[in-house]
Formats: sequence, C-alpha cells, structure tokens
Amino acid sequence: MALCWLVLSLFFQTLHAHVDFFTSIGQMTDLLYTEKDLVTSLKDYIVAEENKLQQVKKWAEKLDSLTSTAVQDPEGFLGHPVNAFKLMKRLNSEWADLENLVLKDTTDGFISNLTVQRQHFPTDEDQTGAAKALLRLQDTYQLSTNAISAGDLPVITKQVSMFRSGVVHKSRMTVEDCFELGKIAYSDADYYHTELWMAQALKQLDEGETSSTDKVTVMDYLSYAIYQQGEIDRALELTKRMLKLDPTHQRANGNLKYFEFQLEKQRKAEEAKEKEGTEEGEKKKVDKRDVQMKRSKDPLPERKRYEQLCRGEGVKMTPRRQSRLFCRYQDNGRNPRLLLAPVKEEDEWYRPRIVRYHNIISDYEISKVKELAKPRLRRATISNPITGVLETASYRISKRRATVHDPITGKLTTAQYRVSKSAWLTADEHPVIARINQRIEDLTGLEMDTAEELQVANYGVGGQYEPHFDFGRKDEPDAFKELGTGNRIATWLFYMSDVAAGGATVFTDVGAAVWPKKGTAVFWYNLFPSGEGDYSTRHAACPVLVGNKWVSNKWIHERGQEFRRPCGLSETE
Repeated sequence: MALCWLVLSLFFQTLHAHVDFFTSIGQMTDLLYTEKDLVTSLKDYIVAEENKLQQVKKWAEKLDSLTSTAVQDPEGFLGHPVNAFKLMKRLNSEWADLENLVLKDTTDGFISNLTVQRQHFPTDEDQTGAAKALLRLQDTYQLSTNAISAGDLPVITKQVSMFRSGVVHKSRMTVEDCFELGKIAYSDADYYHTELWMAQALKQLDEGETSSTDKVTVMDYLSYAIYQQGEIDRALELTKRMLKLDPTHQRANGNLKYFEFQLEKQRKAEEAKEKEGTEEGEKKKVDKRDVQMKRSKDPLPERKRYEQLCRGEGVKMTPRRQSRLFCRYQDNGRNPRLLLAPVKEEDEWYRPRIVRYHNIISDYEISKVKELAKPRLRRATISNPITGVLETASYRISKRRATVHDPITGKLTTAQYRVSKSAWLTADEHPVIARINQRIEDLTGLEMDTAEELQVANYGVGGQYEPHFDFGRKDEPDAFKELGTGNRIATWLFYMSDVAAGGATVFTDVGAAVWPKKGTAVFWYNLFPSGEGDYSTRHAACPVLVGNKWVSNKWIHERGQEFRRPCGLSETE
C-alpha cells in the first residue's frame, strides 16, 4: 500500500510539472513571451546572416572593381604609395577579418582556398614596412597628412616640386588607415608621427566620416603623443574633450589630474625664473621632427641635405658650373663598335664628373633584363660588420633587399639603409646581358671581366638607398677581399623606367641631383687615378614617391684596369 501511494505521488508530481502551463492561461502567456523572444532571436540570427552576406557581397564588388582596375597596370597602380600600403593592409588585416566572418558559415570551398592562398599573403612586417614607407615619404617630401590621406601627391622632377590634381590611381585613406599609421608610429615611440596621423584620423571623424574607430580611442593616443612631446596644455585640453564623450574613462580621469599637476608645477617654475631674473625671453619654437630624430638616434648626419636634394631643392648648379657641362656624340676614341653609331653623352656634373648616356639600352633589352631578374628578386642584404651574418637592410627599399659588402669581413649582408630587392645576372645567362656588358666596356674603356655581375634592383613603396659610398674606404681594408679584384673603381647605373615623382640619385657632398630617365645610364669614377677614394661621390637613391623604379648597375673593379686607366702621380689626380 505504501508503495502504491509513492507511485501515485510521483505520477501526480510529474503531471503537475508538465501541466502547470496548460492548466493556467496565465502560465501559458509566459510561454508566448518565451516564444516571442525565440522568434526575435531567430530574426536577429537571420538579419545577422543577411548582413554578413551583404558585407561579403559589398566586399566582393568593391574588390572586383579595384582589382580589375589594378591588374590593367599593376606597376602603375602600386607606384602610388597609398595603394601599396592599402594592399598590404587589406591582405594582412582586412582579409583576416573577412575570413572570420565567413567562417561562421559553411562556405568550405572559399575557406579552403583562402587558407591555401593565405600562406602567400603579406605579413605584419610587410604592413608595418609599407606604413613606415609612407611616413618616410611624408618627411622627405614634406607632405601634409591631409594631402596623403586625400591621395594628392606632388610631381617632383628635375628641380621642380608641385602638386598636380588627378593623379592616376588616386586613393583616399580612411579613418582606420590613418589610425593604423598612428599606431605603428606609436609602437616605435615615434610620437611626432603618432600625433600627425591620430590628428588626421580625428579630423576625418569630426568631418563626419563613419568608422569603427571611435573618437575617444583616437584622442587617447593623440593626447599621450602630445604629452610626450612636452605640450602638456594641449594634452590636457584633449583629455577634457575625451571626458566629455566618456566621463568614466579611467585613464583620462587619471591623466586629467596628472596633467593639471604638471602644468601647475611648470607655472611655478616659470614664476620662480621671472623673480630670479633668469627668464630667457620668448621661447624658441621647437622642431618636433628634430626632437624625434634625436630620440630615435638617427645615424644619418646629412639627413636634411639629402631630403632637400630629393625634393629638388638646394641643387648647387651655378652658371659657372653649368658653363662647363656639354653634350657630345661619343665613340670613345673611334671604337669600332661605336664608329657608325656614336652614343649621345651629356655631362651631368663637373666634379665629380658624372655623365649620362642617352638611348643606351633598348625597350627590348630592358624587358629581357626584368624578365630574367623578376623570379630571383630578393630583399637586399649586407654583412654585419661584427658577426658577418646576412641581415636585412631597412634603409634601402627595393627588390632583392640589397646586398652590401661588409667593411670588416668583406662578406655580403642585408643593408639596413637600403630598402629594395635585387637580382644578379651573369653574361652567360643570355646574349642581352653579354651585349650590355660589352657596351659598357666599349664606352668606358674599362675591363668587364673583373667587374661584378649586373645587379638589377626594383624599388618598392618609398624605395630608397640612403647616402653611401660605392668604394671601400681606408678603414675598410677587406671590403672586397673575397672578390679578389680590388676596390670599386667606377659605377655604371642604368635607368630602366621613368618615375612619376621622386627617385632621384643625389650626391649629398656636392649638391648634385640626377633624375631617372628610361633608357639612359649614368657613369662616374669612385676612385682617382691614384687609387684614392673620391669622397665627393657619396650618393643616395631618393625615395620613390609615385611610380615604379627599375635600375641595373655595374660595379667595375680595379683589377684589369692597370693599362686602361693608368695611375696618376698625385692622390687626387
């Protein structure tokens, strides 16, 4: 009997648990609200899926239009540094965001393809490198953040710098782009550029541009960058503006008190100076970039002169110097190969003597050289002077990141001041290379058997090679020991493309600038006939602002030149 009552009790408890809702309309209405919530959640899911598909569709349409335009002229498109930066940013960051979005669906085919292709995508280093290139271009060519963001880049050619509207492949930067540049500068403690680009991002937000980056986040970076540069009053004003937008911002509340304390401390110190009569009068305006260069320990002493020459400013071409420059047809002492077709030779500079040869390499030869070089382009390297290990050069931007001979070990290493990629071509690889080498020998009269291979270089976004010497100095006795051909007596440089803006070869000691012109070549001696180095040949390749720069060069060495260029009797002879 007890067992029966237990079973009946459990039955009625179970029945009550399930029937409580249908036995009470009031309880059933709760279920209606539950269902309504479920329907709302379902609709939110559907909207989210539709939004996701719409985002993917918009992305595909935008990229379809962009890539269709870009592939029609890849080099021209990527010649605009903003396009190059945005390509790095898209492939490194934005495609990853799209991947995360699409992964929520069952689009296995796309994900598989994206996963396979992703191994060929740019890395964080590429994106950072492209960003720093934009900062370098901004400094070298004195460009405003607004001009770069709007895609309005100047034309910089021979002694001319001007802005031109309607730049081909013009591209605007979004708030996120500007914010990304500012963050990259911030990560390097480069508060000068952090301020510039965070201020630009804030300006575009203030103008109404929609963005996933909010004003408070931008102002947080901006106020700190300004504070680090000593402008506490401006940092305080920005902090107050932040707190109006977000009164609970913890860091801003802390900074507000700190900045007010520092300003009061600064005011008291100034009052004390006034009382003591030690006030120095009106404060001198501080060049923030100079301060940043000192903070980052910029190793280049002639930075400003180098950048001036790159902009076409400060070229020391006086009327007297101009009067010493001539043009001529050159057959190099009636060389049999040049008798019927002498070459147009133009003096570019007097001391050191720099000459340009016009129409010296044909379009077919340029195409063949590029065709042979492209599969082998690698980032330039130089040998570390202490370890002898190959390292990447951050100061030359071109392809293969260029190799430079280490002055102590004589080995090749990646040059940190040379940002480029290059490849080496030998005479036995193709008749065109052998023909080019012979042409250089015919015009210079110098032996090519002991020269280095033809080096082909392609400069990428902001591509440059900072001031350097091609020859080994006295304190570098083993600079080319491994070659066994002596020092670099001369340099021959082919220009294999025109450059829309920037990209000049400048000689910083003498104030000379030589501008790229497709099909021409320039030549100069690095050593005097005595074998002593000519220090006036210190030169640099300016950053490419707009366009794509291809060059190839031949470094000619001392061995084999004993009777072709006899020694002089004095050091500078």
